[in-house]
Amino acid sequence: MNDDDADAGTAHDPDRLEWETTDSRIDYSCPGFDIRMDDVRLPDGTKTEFHYVDEPPAVVILPFTPDGDVVLVEEWRQAVDHVNRGLPAGGTEPEDDNLTTAARRELAEETGYEAQSMERFYVAEPANGIANSVHHYFVARGCEPSAEQELDFNESIRPTRMGYEELLAAVVDNEIRDGRTSLGVLQYELARP
Repeated sequence: MNDDDADAGTAHDPDRLEWETTDSRIDYSCPGFDIRMDDVRLPDGTKTEFHYVDEPPAVVILPFTPDGDVVLVEEWRQAVDHVNRGLPAGGTEPEDDNLTTAARRELAEETGYEAQSMERFYVAEPANGIANSVHHYFVARGCEPSAEQELDFNESIRPTRMGYEELLAAVVDNEIRDGRTSLGVLQYELARP
């Protein structure tokens, strides 16, 4: 049996869903993410290309102050042409020891707040049809403004605070449309005792 016969034999298996990646390369690179192109073979044997956003794991933080407010960021989002209000978040860096280290860093850099405790509570693949993004959600407690904001060159961010119940209502009423924030707040609400 040659390779073509082997491919044809698996092409008719109705239970097979996996694609075979035969090559992979960066097609375009920019700050924060790359566009990757994979050469793939589909279950029926068809050869094609697949492009997707390739980025490092990200952390999303639900930061509570000692009095129960949530620290949010107001940030310009060029892709949707408006200021977005949501949870602090950011990508991991190669020098991060672990995800908790990344969450602490991103909270301090974006908001100037530092947390007494940080605990992971959820993991999501928010757009796995077009990106390999994995978001790790943390709840931070005892957050106080004790650091300096250290924004990247392409970030326009202002920290703000909101009561948790007000934040939950804003998510439910679709006043906050940021997907990471909506998912994080609703998952936290569903899982809390």
